[in-house]
Amino acid sequence: MDEETKTEEFTAAAPPDPDAKGTGETSFADAEAPPASERAVAEAEDEAQRYLELAKRTQADFENYRKRMARENAAAKDRGVAKVANELLPALDHLEHALKAASGHEDVVKGFALVRDEIVAALGRVGIEAFSPEGAAFDPNEHEAMAAQPSDGVEPGTVVEVYQQGYRLGGAVLRPARVVVAQ
Repeated sequence: MDEETKTEEFTAAAPPDPDAKGTGETSFADAEAPPASERAVAEAEDEAQRYLELAKRTQADFENYRKRMARENAAAKDRGVAKVANELLPALDHLEHALKAASGHEDVVKGFALVRDEIVAALGRVGIEAFSPEGAAFDPNEHEAMAAQPSDGVEPGTVVEVYQQGYRLGGAVLRPARVVVAQ
């Protein structure tokens, strides 16, 4: 073979350089890091600080998101309960009228009363409470005035009769009480 056509063979394992430090194998003891400049250190610290601030903001944003979702879920639950209650309250009112009309028929009254008590208890378990403001001062936020009548011995603006009970869910009025107010 000509020397011009002869190719050299290369291998991945090269013999160690006799002038190199150590045994020819790389170790951390042999490594020499270039000295860091003050500018490079300051830039690295600034970058680390930016990432730390970003992580803190992200964590705070996530915590705010979690709290907002908890509030929105609670509000959605309350809206669902309120919707069901608004559908049930007229039936409960009719049951109350049936109880009044059935007086004298004790077996019927007992049956109606049991059904009414079960419905009221179920509404109570989901946080809905009835209120009857007889004798209280009229509050347009909680009462709906159906009539006004003169009443002796009662201050004007006082509820003297309740036509229909009001209902609350967690302090918010689902349905105002329908009342007669003293003049």
